[in-house]
Amino acid sequence: MAHGWPDDGSGGAQRESLIAVKPLGVTLALTCLLGIPAGIGAFTFVYAKGYSYLSTDPRTCLNCHIMSQQYEAWLKSGHRHAAVCVECHLPHGGLAKWVAKADQGFRHSVAFTLQNFKEPIEITPRDRRIVRANCVRCHADFVHAVTGTPARRELDCLHCHAGAGHGAGG
Repeated sequence: MAHGWPDDGSGGAQRESLIAVKPLGVTLALTCLLGIPAGIGAFTFVYAKGYSYLSTDPRTCLNCHIMSQQYEAWLKSGHRHAAVCVECHLPHGGLAKWVAKADQGFRHSVAFTLQNFKEPIEITPRDRRIVRANCVRCHADFVHAVTGTPARRELDCLHCHAGAGHGAGG
């Protein structure tokens, strides 16, 4: 008799012990399938200073050595007194800000992990549109004459002001 159930000779007790082992094996397999990636993710988050990407501190950009030149140029720019990186490189607010932050973070982490980025780094067309929208938002009173008409709304500030925010003149 096992656990109060009669052994009728048909292997009921053996079947019962196999049933008890299966949940243990499934639990162990699930623990490994979930635990190993979670552990690697947590290690990577701490090692790569992942928490810093939730801040607005410009020194976060220095987590990637390739950004040193941009950070140093920002320190010398006139914009350092008025704007930090996220104020120019992310949408102003709401869900769009967090979607762009996640998108840029993912693309940057893949590029830097796989070492498949251009040197010097280049802004993508999508990110360039974000920067332009922030230029116009911050300088709205000043640039209204240039951007005030529908034909001129697509002017690219960075065409003439490429160093703005990242240079002695910007």
